[in-house]
Amino acid sequence: MTLTPKQVLGHKLAGISWALLILLCLSWEIWLAPLRSGGSWLALKALPLLFLAKGMIKRDNYTLQWGSMLVWLYFTEGIVRGFSDTNQVSAWLAIGELVLSLLLFAGIALYLYPMKKAAKRLKKAAEPRTE
Repeated sequence: MTLTPKQVLGHKLAGISWALLILLCLSWEIWLAPLRSGGSWLALKALPLLFLAKGMIKRDNYTLQWGSMLVWLYFTEGIVRGFSDTNQVSAWLAIGELVLSLLLFAGIALYLYPMKKAAKRLKKAAEPRTE
């Protein structure tokens, strides 16, 4: 299947923001601003993102679809911790998480939109006409 330039851009945006989101989650909770000194078990929050790895590499539509729903958990955490954490470093890292989650969603949506549109056209064409 040939990808449009927008789809290529969307996949690159999704891949880069996905990798950066994993790095941010791990470094945040292990080194930069952990809840407890020496690291935090909260670093495991990066684990669900690793389940997207195969789908990101192979451009699997189904994996990217559920990944677009998963990303809202990171968005929510970014909103909550960005505006409630008293530690300034942690608050700024949360805002970074929020931005990366939005970029990941936008990249996935940009990649999947033409395929969803084509699938709807095919479904509509396959429906029997009643006149």
